Amino acid sequence: MKKPLIVIFAAICLDAIGMGLVFPILPRLLQEVTHSPDIVAYIGVMTALYAAMQFLFAPVLGALSDNLGRRPVLLISLAGAAINYLIMAFAPWLWMLFFGRAIAGLTSANISVATAYITDITPQAKRAGRFGLFSAMFGIGFIIGPVLGGVLGDHWIRLPFIAAAVLNAANLLLAVFVLPESRPPARQRIDLAALNPLKPLRWVFSMKGLLPIVLVYFILSGAGEAYGTCWALWGFDTFGWNGLWIGLSLGMFGLCQTLVQAFLPGPATRLLGERKAFVIGIGFACIALLAMAFAKQGWMVFAIMPVFALSGIGTPAFQALATRQVDAERQGQLQGVLASAVSLASIVAPLAFSTFYFATQRQWPGAIWLSVTAINLIAVPLVLVGMRRREASGMAAGA
Repeated sequence: MKKPLIVIFAAICLDAIGMGLVFPILPRLLQEVTHSPDIVAYIGVMTALYAAMQFLFAPVLGALSDNLGRRPVLLISLAGAAINYLIMAFAPWLWMLFFGRAIAGLTSANISVATAYITDITPQAKRAGRFGLFSAMFGIGFIIGPVLGGVLGDHWIRLPFIAAAVLNAANLLLAVFVLPESRPPARQRIDLAALNPLKPLRWVFSMKGLLPIVLVYFILSGAGEAYGTCWALWGFDTFGWNGLWIGLSLGMFGLCQTLVQAFLPGPATRLLGERKAFVIGIGFACIALLAMAFAKQGWMVFAIMPVFALSGIGTPAFQALATRQVDAERQGQLQGVLASAVSLASIVAPLAFSTFYFATQRQWPGAIWLSVTAINLIAVPLVLVGMRRREASGMAAGA
C-alpha cells in the first residue's frame, strides 16, 4: 500500500477511535466535573455539539483543501485533534469539556479532505476498492475506540484522552515526513455561498419524489444516534457495567455490524430484493431492541448481538434502492442531500434521546430502546408506499 494511503487511513481510523472512546467514560467524566448525578442532558448536548461542528465545517475544510491544498489542511486538523485531546485530559471545568468536544467535531470534519485526497491519488477503476477500505478503517476505529476508552478509563478517567492525543501526535509526525501534496492548490477566492451546509437541502423540494427518501435516511440516521447517546448510561443503570464492560459491549456491537455489512448486504439483496431486504433488516433491529428493552442481565445483550447485527443488511439495501429513484445526472445531488440529512439527524437526535432517557431513567432505563423501535418502524411505510409511488409515477411517465 502507498505510504500516503497509510497516513490517510490512519487518520480516518483515529477519527473513529476519538468518537468511540468517549462513549464508555463520558457519564463518569461529567459527574466528576459537575459533581452531580444528573448529567443526561449534558451528554445529549455534547453529542449534538460534536455533530454540529462536523456538519458546519466539513464543507469548509473541503473547500479550503481545494484552495490551499490537502496536505496543510490535514496536518492542521491532526495537530488540532492532538491538542484537543490534551485539553480534555486535564479540563477541570465543564465549559472546557464542551470546548474540547467542539474542537474534536471540527477536526473530525477532515473526513471530507481525506476522501478528496484518496480521489486525487486513485485511478477511477480502483476507487471503489479504496473507498471500501476507507469504510473498513472507520469501522475498525469505532470498534477499538469504545474498548480502549473502557479499559483505560477504569484505570483513570482521563487516560483515554491522553492515549488519543499520543496517537494523533504520532500520526501527525508520520504525515509531516511521509504525506505529499496530492494536487496543486487552486489559490483562488473561496465562494462563501458554497460553504453553506444547508444548501443541499434546497434540492429536496426541487427533485420530485425525493422527500420520502430523505425522511427515511433522516429517520435511520437519527435512530442510530441513540446508541452513542444512551448506551453507556443504560448499561450502568441496568446492569451496573463499568467502563470495561461498556466498551466491550460497544466494541462487540461494532464488530458484528462491520462483519455483516462487509459480507451479507449483497447476497441478501440479490436473494430478497432491495425492498424486502430493507424491511427484514428493520425487523431484526426491532427484535433486538425489544430484547434489550426487557433485558435483566448483561449476558443477554451479548447473546442478542448476532440478531442485532443482521439488521445491517437493511441500510445498504435502502441506499441501493434510493439510488434508483433518481436518474444518473442527479446522483450527486442525491448524495449531497442524504449527507446533509445524516448531519442534521446527528444534531437533533442526541438531544431528543437524552431528554427521553432523562424522563424514563429511574422508572425504566430500557424504555429508550422501545422509542428507537418505534422510530425505526416509521421508516417502513415510507419505503413501501412512498417509493412505490415514485416508481409508479416514473413508469407512467415513461409509458
